Amino acid sequence: MFIQQDTGWDIAVYNKNGQLVLAVQVKGKLNTTVEWASQLRSNILAHGLYPKAPYFLMVFPDKFYLWANEDAQLDISEPTYAVDARPIIQPYLDRAGIAQEQKVSRQSLELIVVVWLSKIIYNELPLNKTDEPERWLVDSGLYAAISGGSFGREAVA
Repeated sequence: MFIQQDTGWDIAVYNKNGQLVLAVQVKGKLNTTVEWASQLRSNILAHGLYPKAPYFLMVFPDKFYLWANEDAQLDISEPTYAVDARPIIQPYLDRAGIAQEQKVSRQSLELIVVVWLSKIIYNELPLNKTDEPERWLVDSGLYAAISGGSFGREAVA
């Protein structure tokens, strides 16, 4: 996708200073468990191929798992937040005319996540008016970390 740059992540988000703060992996699998997602994250990080970020978001059509840990360890730690993704994703599917029971491709899901994150990055989603299903963004510090940032910008030395 056009966002990837050289990080290897599906989506990389940089803060206002050009530092990688959010790495996102998008998968099409449904009905994942916290344990399964934790193992997958551990496997991805164990290879050491991708730069680490303070926030790691694993996206599935029905779940978002967020690890908010600046010292991202390689252990099989559980996510800081496990969130029902449907209230976040469904409005985008509705606008695209995709029924809830239809399977969403990984590429479509990735595009939806980019649009959703853009609203936060470019402050279209005011901090004090965040909907309850997205309150975890504020509570985790992710909202403040990516607000005013950008996609795919090289880190500033």
